[in-house]
Amino acid sequence: MKAVVQRVLEAEVVVEGCAVGKIGPGLLTLLGIEAGDTEEDLARLVEKILKLRIFDDAGGKMNLSLLDTRGSHLIVSQFTLCGDTSRGNRPSFLTAARPEAAKPLYEKALEVSRLAGVLTEGGQFQTDMKVRLVNDGPVTLILES
Repeated sequence: MKAVVQRVLEAEVVVEGCAVGKIGPGLLTLLGIEAGDTEEDLARLVEKILKLRIFDDAGGKMNLSLLDTRGSHLIVSQFTLCGDTSRGNRPSFLTAARPEAAKPLYEKALEVSRLAGVLTEGGQFQTDMKVRLVNDGPVTLILES
């Protein structure tokens, strides 16, 4: 499982011209689910994301988490994070989980974030999405389970 986590001032996912998920200050997580990933892997990763101390405290140091700031979370499924470009110029997606395995895990990610008390929005699984964001910092991290 791979995640690109971006601290944002705002973010939005649009499908066919309509916003399906929109947040203010918080985190945008692009989530790539690989074959063999489990609910336990997912829960650990989402909990780690929620507890990342990447928001500024009163002294201007990155010392607060999303939970501390009570920010929002937008989670977008993105199988292309699982792309392997080690050979040639065309990515291979053989390690990406099949949609029937990935969708329940993606939905579980939304649930885990919400159960932690975080206002959480999502994209639309297996759909062409347009993601708009205002990166804050910029602060961008890559996490793997």
